[in-house]
Amino acid sequence: METKTLVLGVIGSDVHAVGNKILEIAFREAGFNVVNLGVLVSQKEFVEAALETNADAIMVSSLYGHAEIDVRGLRDLLIEAGIGDILMYIGGYLVVGSQEWSEVEEKFKKLGFDRVYPPSTLPQDVIPTLRADLGL
Repeated sequence: METKTLVLGVIGSDVHAVGNKILEIAFREAGFNVVNLGVLVSQKEFVEAALETNADAIMVSSLYGHAEIDVRGLRDLLIEAGIGDILMYIGGYLVVGSQEWSEVEEKFKKLGFDRVYPPSTLPQDVIPTLRADLGL
């Protein structure tokens, strides 16, 4: 079976490293090739890493509530780079304050994300969907 490559990182000015490392380990153990960009990752770094590694999906996490600002335009950059159809997932504490999850999810889907996960989502909740989305 072909190994699928995931680009993983914490976007923007977010420095929450622990969850990022947990995701890296879980995705690796599930058989994925993981390119972990770490924390404080810019949109440009996500795009460049996806291009350089011929990635199958981009996994964005954000825990400080400003993801909407940090990811705005990311799908457009991917389109410009010629990889506009790459899968994009995002999860974490994506907004400040309490908002209806359905509204948060819709907001991020409009920003180009294929899957949007709420805080406290476990890797084992994501991996089956990821496999299915990648045709595994």
